[in-house]
Amino acid sequence: MRNSTPSHTDSKIKNYYRFHSHIYDITRWSFLFGRTSLITMIPDLPPQPRILEIGCGTGKNIEQLEYHFPDAVIVGMDMSTEMLRKARNRLQPSENIRLVNNPYGRVSLNLDQFDLILLSYSLTMFQAPVDDIFNHLHQDLKPGGYLAVVDFHTSRFPWFRQWMEINHVNFDGHFLPLLKKYFIPSQIKTHRAYLGLWTYFQFIGRQVYKL
Repeated sequence: MRNSTPSHTDSKIKNYYRFHSHIYDITRWSFLFGRTSLITMIPDLPPQPRILEIGCGTGKNIEQLEYHFPDAVIVGMDMSTEMLRKARNRLQPSENIRLVNNPYGRVSLNLDQFDLILLSYSLTMFQAPVDDIFNHLHQDLKPGGYLAVVDFHTSRFPWFRQWMEINHVNFDGHFLPLLKKYFIPSQIKTHRAYLGLWTYFQFIGRQVYKL
């Protein structure tokens, strides 16, 4: 059974996005690179695919997923009520879209497994034990399904890593090696941002059948 007890970190992140939800879309375009191109990298999915986005925020990626996979059933999950309010205002009402206000991994989704799970700048914000995160992903992803991730990787500047930690982002570069370990890589790209101030990665991987 998944742990449903809220953590102190959960409260801090919710408070963080209570403010940032109002400026998110007008500021993050200059910071969160590779989101749109990641979706174009996703391989063909079966008809009427089931898609989960973890940390769906204001719904920007869900708009793109609807465009590329118009027959998909999409579940967007976020722990911030304010961010989901923005998503509901952005998205057209649809029976194929469901928005869930919960931290991922804390409660069971009680849903069938997914053909695709997307994490866009959300993986590095997880504070739960890493093994727990990947175990939940394996439980929720169909055998042979795809995991698509775009996120921060690392920076050679200690002051910048410390600043990102203040903003609840883990910047030590350990997530990409773990993704390669837990999933079968299909596509991996790393990029430099602002002349190397930091690097970010795009990862497409397939579910392994046994851990």
